[in-house]
Amino acid sequence: MEMEDDLTLLSWTAREAGKIAMRYFQQAQKVWVKSSNSPVSEADFAVDSFLKRELLSARPDYGWISEESRDDRTKDTKDTYSRFFVVDPIDGTRGFIERKTGWCISIAVVEDGRPIVGVLECPAKREQFLTKIGTPALLNGQVIRVALSGARSRLLIFCQKSILNRLPAPFVQSVTPDTSIPSLAYRLALLSSGRLDVVFIRSGCHDWDIAAADIILKQSGGTLAGMTGHPIRYHRPSSCHGFLLACGNDMFQSIVDIASQADFN
Repeated sequence: MEMEDDLTLLSWTAREAGKIAMRYFQQAQKVWVKSSNSPVSEADFAVDSFLKRELLSARPDYGWISEESRDDRTKDTKDTYSRFFVVDPIDGTRGFIERKTGWCISIAVVEDGRPIVGVLECPAKREQFLTKIGTPALLNGQVIRVALSGARSRLLIFCQKSILNRLPAPFVQSVTPDTSIPSLAYRLALLSSGRLDVVFIRSGCHDWDIAAADIILKQSGGTLAGMTGHPIRYHRPSSCHGFLLACGNDMFQSIVDIASQADFN
């Protein structure tokens, strides 16, 4: 029952946060550049502040891990809490600033290094993806599944140009690539709902980018992992991850074999 309650909490909170984000979307707003050379906007901070207040008020015994704020309570968030909220207030900030619609609010509950509840709120698309361990992933209340291997004559893939240029030429010539979706979490949501077949993820993403999308993909029949295929562990000493692959379970090994020819590790 706890996970069901958490899912209800995350779904409502994400939807309300989406309303806040939409007040800023396609409007003039302040933007700063972080030390990582990535942008952060007024909307990021407004959404993060709302989520932190609402979620920690409802679950004061949970830890807090966010791209835009620290857990400033007295407990040590790395050692004391057994469950954590892992949050990206706006995943795809660059696209958000550029008035593109492919961004989302990402919230997960992580326990023992793995997400157990996840919600992606995509207000500009009017979409909400959600799931918890043991139940199917849903998009606006409808069950979603990854596309089956062979369902399309040409695989629809997402990868940055730097990755695409290193993949084997015969594979590249046989697929339809997309390099334009700003949010990593939303790319994985598209994969979870059968609208993409494979997502290649270059080194450098963080827990908050992928935790919610990870469980949504898992519960829709897909895998997000490194080249070994082992499940990703969250809440480690470093929140940063290496090269990752995402696709349906039935094609994961074949995609690993293709990626291994480019030596991304």
